Amino acid sequence: MADAACQLFLVYVETRTSPHPDPAPDLVALAPGLYLTESAQTRSRLYHALKRRLDPVRLMVAPLADDPKFKGMQAGALAWLRSRPRRRGADAPDA
Repeated sequence: MADAACQLFLVYVETRTSPHPDPAPDLVALAPGLYLTESAQTRSRLYHALKRRLDPVRLMVAPLADDPKFKGMQAGALAWLRSRPRRRGADAPDA
């Protein structure tokens, strides 16, 4: 899925069932309802695709200009983020 044209997005989704099931393999869980995803779609297309697929009560899709820094998020999230090809001029790992 990682491609030079892909953009990193932060997604918040709340569904009618709580806690909701894992919504999709392309959404990497950070915390309940909070996800990272990478997509070649525009923000609008991604938003509408998630809206149709998940039928959420609340939904937010925000593009990220760079990799986020975080602590205490769900296991595997940081590993997923670090496994992505580094772009946006970031050749050296961020400390």
